[in-house]
Amino acid sequence: MSMPLVFVGHGNPMNALEDNDFSRTWAQLGQTLPRPRSVVCISAHWETDGTCVTAMERPATIHDFSGFPPALENMDYSAPGSPELAGRIMDMVTSTRIRPDRSWGLDHGAWSVLSRMYPQADIPVVQVSIDAWAPPAFHYELGRELRPLRKEGVLILGSGNMVHNLRVMAWQDEGFEWAVECDAAMARLIGSGDHQSLIDYAGLPHATQTIPTEEHYLPLLYVLGAMDKDEPVTFFNDRVTLGSISMRGLRTG
Repeated sequence: MSMPLVFVGHGNPMNALEDNDFSRTWAQLGQTLPRPRSVVCISAHWETDGTCVTAMERPATIHDFSGFPPALENMDYSAPGSPELAGRIMDMVTSTRIRPDRSWGLDHGAWSVLSRMYPQADIPVVQVSIDAWAPPAFHYELGRELRPLRKEGVLILGSGNMVHNLRVMAWQDEGFEWAVECDAAMARLIGSGDHQSLIDYAGLPHATQTIPTEEHYLPLLYVLGAMDKDEPVTFFNDRVTLGSISMRGLRTG
């Protein structure tokens, strides 16, 4: 049996603390998914030159933001790491060299979601970084190489936002028309299995506005790459908020 795959639109770090539709859905995911042996997270917030994987026994909780309340600034998610899983990933991936990293930890793209899914912090977590210089197809193929982990009880979790443009963000609950249109187009392509159009995302409607930089979009490609052919997909938190942030998530299985 393969573990499901999950992509989460993580949005505001305050979702780690606030009781809202998004955080409640993440908590429900943790209760309804098969319990994983461990988690591999690809977060928008760890970009590197080349690809790295966290390889420490006890990853730190990284507060890679500022200007938030002390309760968030001081939050600790003390999940163990897994040097064993990190080694497995380094051995199984052949398309690129993956380097072990013992200086990063878990950033808020990982722990803000996992603290809701698995609040006991008792499931080992490793992060795989995003090679900031690699093209989208590289990330999709790397996701494909990670696919066998699913049969080993590992949950592959992508954490970003399909639409993410902080430059024009507005303090409103609705999305701008162009952001909603692109989010819906992405959902249709995912539902139809047209991954190539998502790899070649420049052809999406309003792509330059919805994906001005790639780091929040690329975690989605890892999850798509790890899918089996014709695997069914279910969406959750499927709306755009703050004008230009899609909170849409998906799971398989």
